[in-house]
Amino acid sequence: MQHSRQFYINGRWVDPATPRDLPVIDPSTEEVCATISLGDQADTDAAVAAARAAFDAWAATPIPERIAALERLLAAYTARAEDMAQAISAEMGAPIDWSRQQQVTSGDWHFEGFIAAAKQMEWDRPLGPQSPGERIFHEPIGVVALITPWNWPMNQIALKVAPALLAGCTMVLKPSEVAPMSGLVFAEIVDAAGLPPGVFNMVNGDGPGVGSQLSAHADVDMVSFTGSTRAGRLISIAAADTIKRVSLELGGKGANIIFADADEKAVKRGAMRCFGNSGQSCNAPTRMLVQRERYDEAVEIAAKVAEETPVIPAAQEGRGIGPVVSEVQFDKIQALIQTGIDEGARLVAGGTGRPGHLNRGFFVRPTVFADVTPEMTIYREEIFGPVLSIIPFDTEEDAVRMANDTVYGLTNYIQTTDKDRLRRVARQLRSGMVECNGKGFGKGSPFGGFKQSGNGREGGVWGIHEFLEVKAVSDWD
Repeated sequence: MQHSRQFYINGRWVDPATPRDLPVIDPSTEEVCATISLGDQADTDAAVAAARAAFDAWAATPIPERIAALERLLAAYTARAEDMAQAISAEMGAPIDWSRQQQVTSGDWHFEGFIAAAKQMEWDRPLGPQSPGERIFHEPIGVVALITPWNWPMNQIALKVAPALLAGCTMVLKPSEVAPMSGLVFAEIVDAAGLPPGVFNMVNGDGPGVGSQLSAHADVDMVSFTGSTRAGRLISIAAADTIKRVSLELGGKGANIIFADADEKAVKRGAMRCFGNSGQSCNAPTRMLVQRERYDEAVEIAAKVAEETPVIPAAQEGRGIGPVVSEVQFDKIQALIQTGIDEGARLVAGGTGRPGHLNRGFFVRPTVFADVTPEMTIYREEIFGPVLSIIPFDTEEDAVRMANDTVYGLTNYIQTTDKDRLRRVARQLRSGMVECNGKGFGKGSPFGGFKQSGNGREGGVWGIHEFLEVKAVSDWD
């Protein structure tokens, strides 16, 4: 796969000011599947200038017209679904069926959710009877920088582009340089949807380059970033001088609390969820806390799930997990698995090295550790691979304490048939989301975390409000 088109700025495709080629590696084969160019300051400045020039007109566009633009974008996206699936599969290793059924569809899921939310939102309203004539308006924040990760490319692009567009913002997207091909396809989709020039711009680049330039740019009013907590911290520092808004969706170390009365599929469901997308999800339930009565059974079931999870090249159809995205990620995961062994966790499935039937590619064996304790590295660090840690607990109070014993707070999970217990525990968990008994969240649900998992909320009306300023006007009526 090779794209000659590079950056999308002011409604047209342009070449970089100073080309710096970067190969894109297919993680299934370790071979180059494409080459992109990284942008520099001149490219960043050009994209921001185009967004700034387009802002006043787009901000003044009536909300029904913005909604209609997103509906056109959704139609164009759906028409390119297979191209998008192929791009994501090649660049980040998602097995092609998973790419079609999960990765690509996460994009149109969010587009549909935002369209519904925008139609229901109260964009301006009276303050209330205590102040007759005063009115509250929601207005676009301005030019926004959207910095997205490689693990769920379209999920994160949709969660940022759609609400920014509806809010009346203009934008510069920097997709991950590790998995940039889906971003290029997306820019083609935007072009086909006929958005006004300068409303959407895209520049490829890395974090220290274009990412830092956007974060510090005086003409950027907001940065919306999804990625590692380390990078989020650096973006916040870079943005501080210009006092711009920074919305962060960062890492996680989710606890999956399985009580003794949980349904019989709870452990299998939790293990499969941990291994899905090759473990490369910030909201993965990577710490399985199991009430002691069911602990031995849970260890046995989770090990069986790991052993029966196919590990397949991304181009292969059928069920299974693919490689992790890069050699850097592969090496990090291998080191953490070895650390788990060295620190005394009981390895019950998987381990270091590739699966035996694969001799190249960044494939990781689905791995399960039992008897993990809170002082162990694998209990505390986000591994971002198909690695599950299982820990016993005795009481409800123990489970809550252990679940909250982390610097993260993105998604926690509860498995119990006792509704009163579910409600008690859910209210005590310090996380932005609590998924219970395998029931997923609906369209428009807010996605985001507490503590070092970030400070933003994406999805639905909350996602649109991220890109809005609030203005009070007296004596309006």
